[in-house]
Amino acid sequence: MANHKSALKRVRQAKVERLHNRYYAKTARNAVSKLRSTEDKDEAKALLPKVSSMLDKLAKKHIIHKNKASNLKSSLAKKVNKFA
Repeated sequence: MANHKSALKRVRQAKVERLHNRYYAKTARNAVSKLRSTEDKDEAKALLPKVSSMLDKLAKKHIIHKNKASNLKSSLAKKVNKFA
């Protein structure tokens, strides 16, 4: 374990950041799975912008990779457009 004060602080900060990032990533995964499992056209159309926004925000904050966000948004949009 590190002995410098600044290194100890970084360990504490990293722990808090990790929990924060895991919470938002898990929330997004739940939203994506909810959208994937929905069979109602209107509900899916209402959820898509919210989930897309959530994925964009996670990519912007480097919680998930921007290409992963893009691929998820694309596949979800395809699924929702099949309903139409």
